[in-house]
Amino acid sequence: MTKKVIHVGVGTFGRRWCTEFLASNIADGTIEVVALVDIDPKALEFGRKALKLPEAACYTDPQAAFAAHNVDFCTIVVPPGYHEAVIDIALAHNVDILCEKPIADTMAASARIARKVRAAGRKMAVTMSHRFDQDKTTLRQVIRAGQIGRVNNVSCRYFADMREHLAWGALFRHTMQDPLMIEGAVHHLDLVADFAGAQCQSLTASTWKPDWAKYAGDTDGIVMMVFQNGVRGIYEGSSSAAVGLNDWMKEYVRVDGEFGTAILNNREIEIFSRSQLVRQRCREGQGQKIQLITQPKWLNNWLIEKFCTWLDGGAEMETHVEANLHAAALIFAGIESARSGKTIDVQDYIRSFDGS
Repeated sequence: MTKKVIHVGVGTFGRRWCTEFLASNIADGTIEVVALVDIDPKALEFGRKALKLPEAACYTDPQAAFAAHNVDFCTIVVPPGYHEAVIDIALAHNVDILCEKPIADTMAASARIARKVRAAGRKMAVTMSHRFDQDKTTLRQVIRAGQIGRVNNVSCRYFADMREHLAWGALFRHTMQDPLMIEGAVHHLDLVADFAGAQCQSLTASTWKPDWAKYAGDTDGIVMMVFQNGVRGIYEGSSSAAVGLNDWMKEYVRVDGEFGTAILNNREIEIFSRSQLVRQRCREGQGQKIQLITQPKWLNNWLIEKFCTWLDGGAEMETHVEANLHAAALIFAGIESARSGKTIDVQDYIRSFDGS
């Protein structure tokens, strides 16, 4: 059954939602967008044309939009600091929520939102789109199928040349305190945890901003993680690299297992399997190439459909808000570790916000 939706946010990434993610699900009858919200009239006009909506369906005031329309859920694509205000309005109107990452701009707000959703009896999920991309989904299948045996460690490297002003899209990323962790590592640390196959127990992080990066906050970082199943993880991230060798969506991921290693590099996967040798040597490019899984939808196109399936009584979204608190904890505990110089017990960190 087609779900009715209010979409909030037609900024830089919100435009892609209108032209691609929402549009593909409108085309196949999964959803119908009945109202559009943005504080910028020019952005609203762009979204209106992209979604072929009447002017009466466009609002600069979210309160007015939710009051005027009876919908199944809303999609929220505004900067993280504004998520909670829109979520409060949605919950007041008994509307389920599909929200862009992260849940909010602080751990306290993230935990508060999860409690509000639980108390209201509504459903909310977060669009951790990287985990649902074609190459990462294929790598996950390789790992879960046991092709490299038990996982020992996971490495993820993201290096992008976005050092110039506004090179990373919206202005808020250049003015915020922790752009790498909140806007980049939110996906990458989630990937490392997903491939590790367990929640993170502890992490140690260091973040910084090189002189040449035209940002207010830290663009570079290294995070080391220990997971509850004993797997180790390491993340290297930079939005100020001289050259984008592993740019956005083209990250380098290596998963080392008992019987082999799987490498994802620039959207290509290869596996190196152990042979009965005293000492085996090889180099990247010599492994077994893995064909990527194919299906009609990926990224947020797929997540919108999965959310609708959940609303219809299907499987719970993997990124429902309670589960996604752990993804939020990785970035905010990482920020705390970088500032304090201490290793953070992630599970204790999450529990510390139970009543905040």
